[in-house]
Amino acid sequence: MALRGAVRAVRAVAAARPSTTRVASAAAAPRSVMAAAARAMSSESFKLPDLTYDYHELEPFVAAEIMELHHSKHHKTYVTNLNNALDATLDAQAKGDVAAAIALQGAIRFNGGGHINHSIFWENLAPPSKGGGGEPEGELKTYIDAAFGDFESFKKTFNAQTAAVQGSGWGWLGYNKAADRVEFRAMPNQDPLSMTGLVPLLGIDVWEHAYYLQYKNVRPDYLNAIWGVVNFGDVAAKLAKAKAK
Repeated sequence: MALRGAVRAVRAVAAARPSTTRVASAAAAPRSVMAAAARAMSSESFKLPDLTYDYHELEPFVAAEIMELHHSKHHKTYVTNLNNALDATLDAQAKGDVAAAIALQGAIRFNGGGHINHSIFWENLAPPSKGGGGEPEGELKTYIDAAFGDFESFKKTFNAQTAAVQGSGWGWLGYNKAADRVEFRAMPNQDPLSMTGLVPLLGIDVWEHAYYLQYKNVRPDYLNAIWGVVNFGDVAAKLAKAKAK
């Protein structure tokens, strides 16, 4: 939307100039206006979200050191790199450098996906004193039972298929609006679940930075443990929101 606005501004600038100067200023005007748009976008950069719990509150399921590094270092890096890539894309567009803009799309996909995925992940977790652990209830339970049989079968499916992710990635429970059902989907790297058309409800990060300091290379142990801090109240709220759209 901001870029379209900038384009409209470019056209307005060009139309307002006297015809004797229009040709001479054609190259400079768009760049100056697009540069202004880039500065405006920079002031609205994506930000690292605050957590609703302290790093130590997810222990013993997830160590405080992991949480601090994961949130304040890894997620922050995704946010920083996303903002840098978006700024560079705007600059490339302002210069008419299509090749440079295309080359930046991988960085936007990777870092943008990292920001989206982690923002959902933090909301999906909570200490037991704040709603973490337990089992799904109400409508969420109905959907999970319909798709997987029961909660234990759901966890077994989720854990097995997420543990099998090659390299780095995520395990997801998503809502299929067209079919009105929930589905499991594994995603590689930082690709967001929305790329599949599913609405993300619950995501578990299986990049090694999410668990290695505590669980070493035993990914299944991490997956078994993290259910103790999954916030099914948040997952249920995401399902209700997805159904309402």
